[in-house]
Amino acid sequence: QVQLVESGGGLVQPGGSLRLSCAASGWIAEITAMGWYRQAPGKERELVALVTVLGNTQYADSVKGRFTISSSRDNAKNTVHLQMNTLKAEDTAYYYCNAIQRGLPYWGKGTLVTVSS
Repeated sequence: QVQLVESGGGLVQPGGSLRLSCAASGWIAEITAMGWYRQAPGKERELVALVTVLGNTQYADSVKGRFTISSSRDNAKNTVHLQMNTLKAEDTAYYYCNAIQRGLPYWGKGTLVTVSS
């Protein structure tokens, strides 16, 4: 089992920045990738960014050049961060941390990001 705890959401004005963090604990040794998904009202959940244990990254086209995903690991936990710059109103959504372990997805409870003036 893997437990994921997100932090860092909130309200920001258009053009501003936020940093999301997600700490994974539990059976983290076999996590192969971690990432962020988001779901806006009335829309399907979509991939925002992910990073593999090899350091490979993938981004949604809509966030390329604005968002950066990074990760770190110690004996007790894996942590993944999402630095979000130049935020737009359309980035407003619940952001969910995701981890893949033995091919199975694990999800955090989500954190709300609201971009509004």
